[in-house]
Amino acid sequence: MLPSRRFLPSTSLLVAFESVSRTGSVTAAARELDLTQSAVSRQIKALEEQLGVELFVRERQTVRLTLAGDGYAREIREALRRISSASLNLRANPHGGTLNLAILPTFGTRWLAPRLGSFLAANPGVTINLVTRLSPFDFRLDSIDAAIHFGHAHWPGAELTFLMSEKTVPACSPEFRSRRAIKVEQDLLEAPLLHLTTRPDAWERWFADSGVSFQTVHGMLFDQFATAAQAAMAGLGVALLPTFLIQDELKRGDLVAAVDREMESSEHYYLVYPPERADYAPLEAFRDWIVREAAI
Repeated sequence: MLPSRRFLPSTSLLVAFESVSRTGSVTAAARELDLTQSAVSRQIKALEEQLGVELFVRERQTVRLTLAGDGYAREIREALRRISSASLNLRANPHGGTLNLAILPTFGTRWLAPRLGSFLAANPGVTINLVTRLSPFDFRLDSIDAAIHFGHAHWPGAELTFLMSEKTVPACSPEFRSRRAIKVEQDLLEAPLLHLTTRPDAWERWFADSGVSFQTVHGMLFDQFATAAQAAMAGLGVALLPTFLIQDELKRGDLVAAVDREMESSEHYYLVYPPERADYAPLEAFRDWIVREAAI
């Protein structure tokens, strides 16, 4: 149920407020909105009277947000952005639903994108919008319907559907492996290791699982698998990479296993979504499809 209209100012008042708060000028806002300065000033005054809160401090020919106005501006800017996004999605796909999906970059480009055509062919009324998210977020504060998550089965305020497990392998270029004369797991302690910022202890866990004693593990940091894989192919070091994401490179011989030892990750891939979106038709169709694809 919507709150009292007393707390639902008209869009025109909110748009004027957002423009003035962003530009810091009634004149600039009037120019942006194609209104007169007096019209914008009246809208701001009407909004303040409706809310019973002073939103701006007037100083001669300038205005600046009050502390309360600053917080309100952030909320209103996001609300207007979401309304605009919803309207754009509806216009782009008036006969079907839209699914806003947050993806992990390399998973999205290497695994999901090549398969999406089959989903769209089977669900012609659904439009999927992809955005990148590297870590969990609050669905209440974002216009995202679902997300691909790698980690443990925990995401506050969300439901999780298991997709797949993952095996990782220490990968490098053939020339690097030959030059370093890498034969066994212990040899990797003497090689430059490439690390992912999202999995800072991955190498420590791999060595521990391999029964290799070590003090510290150092090396270059990367924020995405794709760049770590490129660095490994360029001979900069050894990267611990998911085998299903580097199948093409392994087949071509651009990457090889530094040592023949895979390790199954303790974390898994999940489709995550807020409970209130669980019955949303485009999400239901996508959930059924991706679970089947992940099982192949």
